Amino acid sequence: MTSTDQETFDAVVVGGGPGGSTVATLVAQQGHRVLLLEKETFPRYQIGESLLPSTIHGIGALLGVTDEIEKAGFMRKRGGTFRWGANPEPWSFSFAISPRIAGPTSHAYQVERMKFDQILLDNARRKGVEVREQCAAVEVIEDGGRVQGLVYTGPDGTRRSVRSAFVVDASGNKSRLHQGVGGERVYSDFFQNIALFGYFTGGDRLPEPNRGNIFCAAFDEGWFWYIPLTDDLTSVGAVINRESASEAQGDPRQALARLIDRCEPIRDLLKNSAGVTEGPYGQVRVRKDYSYLNTRFWRPGMVLVGDAACFVDPVFSSGVHLATYSAMLAARSINTALDGLVDEERSFQEYEARYRHEYGLFYEFLMSFYDMNADNTSYYWQAKKVTRCADSELESFVGLVGGVASGESAVLGAESLRAKLAATSGELAQSVAAVGAAATADDATPLFQSSIVSEVMREGARTQARAQFGEAFGDAGPMFPGGLMPTSDGTRWTAADAQ
Repeated sequence: MTSTDQETFDAVVVGGGPGGSTVATLVAQQGHRVLLLEKETFPRYQIGESLLPSTIHGIGALLGVTDEIEKAGFMRKRGGTFRWGANPEPWSFSFAISPRIAGPTSHAYQVERMKFDQILLDNARRKGVEVREQCAAVEVIEDGGRVQGLVYTGPDGTRRSVRSAFVVDASGNKSRLHQGVGGERVYSDFFQNIALFGYFTGGDRLPEPNRGNIFCAAFDEGWFWYIPLTDDLTSVGAVINRESASEAQGDPRQALARLIDRCEPIRDLLKNSAGVTEGPYGQVRVRKDYSYLNTRFWRPGMVLVGDAACFVDPVFSSGVHLATYSAMLAARSINTALDGLVDEERSFQEYEARYRHEYGLFYEFLMSFYDMNADNTSYYWQAKKVTRCADSELESFVGLVGGVASGESAVLGAESLRAKLAATSGELAQSVAAVGAAATADDATPLFQSSIVSEVMREGARTQARAQFGEAFGDAGPMFPGGLMPTSDGTRWTAADAQ
């Protein structure tokens, strides 16, 4: 059945997760008419539970939900604890050590995404976004080389069309709508991993002050995450590579149990636990093919946000950060184009360049982070060595990210970039060794002094500074030659010579 009714909005956002709720709210707050379509009914289950401070204190402040998130009672996350690298003993870092995010905003949360995402979606409603759940996007409407809206099915199965100046695909890694921008999705050769994850009650906690930290532990077959969501509930996941796919065969719960038994620190933390078997946390889930990068992020009338555009790897909790950060950038571009301040092409070129830059930094960092693990007896970690990484992966990375990942990767080429990544890995290993030898358990100053960690924290810190003080420290000029700059309130783009 098809409805002939047709509505018109300034922007239609597909997906009610953090990326979709963020871009919808930031556009609606500027007086534009926004429709958000979500195929499920909230609250709904989602993975990606460990957040970074920039999402809470930067994006959250811009959305006006920081106090509400604080009152929700989520587990406070001071930093991270790792058994990773040459030191067999776990080492920790605290966000408070970084001068970029020191002070009262030097923490994040471990969140139950059903509750966190509901907060953001309800806030979007309060800020004027028209939210429709149980509505699935089907296809975009094209006219004259431009996306002009989309077709979706409502709760009753009726097909409806809606016209809009912009369509935002924030529907995640399973998005099909992303094909509307053209190009292709290129999957990583390096991060060809499989994740098995489930939930446990009664798991132990790390000693204070790191009780709420995410714990990541490397073992022969890969690595584990251990995320304390509440005093009693823990998210536990194993990441293994495709060559070890046989480990994930059969019953997922039994496969996860076998892997837990091979990782001593995780096994010890779970010695008094029981697996959750009912409700939204009752499944052991399997994910694969989750590391990718689209060759295009936008076309006239349409933009990809968050996981619809790219995803790296879960080890450093970058997923929700990249989703909400890209949503903020996309909202700037949409607001700018709708208000006629800068033309659409230039606005969205800025969006794509900055998002690729942030993705590229995390990609370089995580490749180097994997490379620094010193377990030379493990096939998994041998295969992850950067110097053994196939040229095709680095060639692809250079081509897709261009000159924005490190500011120089386009001219370096694959061979030189491999050497650069190996050098960065060495620097990280030295920093981690210094952390392990520090006088206090969470004195991670050497880690934040390393060049790559400083770089990956920079944009998040700028977002926090703008939300707190109305300006971003370090925004002395455009990020790229001839590029744009944020307005003082961070809601739009402006030419550098206009400031």
